[in-house]
Amino acid sequence: MVSISVTFVTSDGKRITGSGKEGDSLLDVVVNNDLDLDGFGACEGTLACSTCHLIFKGQDFSRIKDKATDEELDMLDLAFGLCDTSRLGCQVILTKWMNGLEVEVPDSVNDVRTN
Repeated sequence: MVSISVTFVTSDGKRITGSGKEGDSLLDVVVNNDLDLDGFGACEGTLACSTCHLIFKGQDFSRIKDKATDEELDMLDLAFGLCDTSRLGCQVILTKWMNGLEVEVPDSVNDVRTN
């Protein structure tokens, strides 16, 4: 199985890299590599929060095969720092082209479960 490396870039410029396999979500990469992203994935991928909100570079965003569902878009509407290339990490599945991918982690999370 080929390992796919992903780098999460925090608002203060810290680069945190983890890896996963094809079929894993970006949330799986964070959890399985025990990456230090405070509050990330609080609902464990059940589409009940927006804490795994990530911002993609435009060219990478357009290459994501599976587009956001209505449920994901509803959660994204509540995310801090929402932009046109935002997705929830629990909904983005790794594919081979993502090896070396860099995604931005917003400087704050909005856990809608606590609102």
